[in-house]
Amino acid sequence: MANLRANNIVGVGSTDAGVVFDGVTKIKTQNYFYLQTGNTDARFPNFATNAVSPNSARGVFGGGSTPTIVNTIEYITIATTGNATDFGDLTTARRLAGSCASSTRGLFGGAYNPYSASIEYITISSTGNALSFGNLTQSRGILSSCSNSIRGLFGGGYVTPAAVNTIDYVTIASTGNAQDFGDLFTGSYATSACASPTRGVLGNGRVPSVTNTLEYITIASTGNSKDFGDLTQARSGSAACSSSTRGLFGGGESPGAQNTIDYLTISTTGNAVDFGDLTQARFYLASCSSIIRGVFGGGMTPTKVNTIDYVTITSTSNATDFGDLTEIKNYLAACSNGHGGLG
Repeated sequence: MANLRANNIVGVGSTDAGVVFDGVTKIKTQNYFYLQTGNTDARFPNFATNAVSPNSARGVFGGGSTPTIVNTIEYITIATTGNATDFGDLTTARRLAGSCASSTRGLFGGAYNPYSASIEYITISSTGNALSFGNLTQSRGILSSCSNSIRGLFGGGYVTPAAVNTIDYVTIASTGNAQDFGDLFTGSYATSACASPTRGVLGNGRVPSVTNTLEYITIASTGNSKDFGDLTQARSGSAACSSSTRGLFGGGESPGAQNTIDYLTISTTGNAVDFGDLTQARFYLASCSSIIRGVFGGGMTPTKVNTIDYVTITSTSNATDFGDLTEIKNYLAACSNGHGGLG
């Protein structure tokens, strides 16, 4: 006979108690019916989040300029500290691309000078070279990207002679060309973006003057962006990351290198609030996150650096040293399999 006991159901912040059947349950019945044996928590896994555990979530940094344009990919385990490790190579050298991810795949799309429309993908939990995914709706670079567990969005960018206001989307689990999502307020580039499972928030950049404007979209829909609020200061070339509730925007140029980190609550609208400072003022850096930590890597001061630093997203404080990238570079892109857009 099976043993009955009370047990906490595993989940994020869960303290619900339920009944678990331990051991083998044998049932005699005249009906054509079979009750499975085993623990109920094994048959009903936690679907509260699509993100990889914060303890094992990986951050991946791809492309950039050293000063030559590179195709290198490197990775870190976000919950630890230490130097980045080689992952593989992109299909082509690219800089100022956009990058987003699901819990499985990371995407890199677009590039600047030479401009590109190509999108490629990696499997984040492995190592190896990227594969072709498809194309954006137009060639452009200096764009930003965010995602939930299903869709990846690429917004804004630049292609001679002007900035563009295009927003594209793709289904991350597939391959194929991007489709039109809608438009930003106006053409902008050198922006940064982050997401919750519902919303994407894109901000700052150049239009062509530096701006502190924030705008948002609902990822599961299509349509033009809406006003969110403002960052604490106008700047371009910053980097953004998020938990499922809070977005961080760090660094940037205004006009010199900045170390400011701002935060906002993604589900609301309103102006950003000061969070703290990076360990080093820099711009054209890249950021990735788990639902606990935000990590900022690379950039320029204006001298190129390989600095990686991190913050705890739920707090407010200055960043702490994490380690170093494998290369000194700027104009890189980053994503993770544990970010806030995944839940």
